[in-house]
Amino acid sequence: MVWMDSSKHYGRISRLLHWLMAAMIVWQFTGMILRLLLGRQPLVAFFVKWHPVVGSTLLVLILLRLLWFWINRNQRPPQGDGWIGRFARLGHAALYALMLLIPSLGLLRLYGSGRGFSPFGIEIFAATGEEIQWTIELADRLHGEFAWTLLALILGHIIMVIVHEKRWQDGTLARMAGRLK
Repeated sequence: MVWMDSSKHYGRISRLLHWLMAAMIVWQFTGMILRLLLGRQPLVAFFVKWHPVVGSTLLVLILLRLLWFWINRNQRPPQGDGWIGRFARLGHAALYALMLLIPSLGLLRLYGSGRGFSPFGIEIFAATGEEIQWTIELADRLHGEFAWTLLALILGHIIMVIVHEKRWQDGTLARMAGRLK
């Protein structure tokens, strides 16, 4: 397998970014669903503690993914013609937009909390001890709502992969996952 994308398949870097982000998004939703179901429990606290770090890492990865998309924009597998292709492009654009927006709102809330943020020992912003209420309120209002919208889009994405594989049998999954036996 080659590193770059081609019209027939996604390259190693696209696949790595896709599946690494998928695993991290599963982690994020696992923690939040456990929080809803179990409340404050040690297991939930473990997930919640890592939520901002994983979210900020996802933001970096989506930026890298967008850069990689731009580099490979003329050689990626086609998303189809007609209304199916338009819906595919629109769906992917919505996924990318939410994957950018959600962690950005999370960082905005952290910044507004005045607590500071240093994932992996890298200071993103220092603690000020002062809250910025509008940033907290904006993020509180939108971060979770957009996250659940993202989950709905991800489920739609998975359903469409199943449709591609079972109904249309066009090899879409193989282009991103490799040949499945």
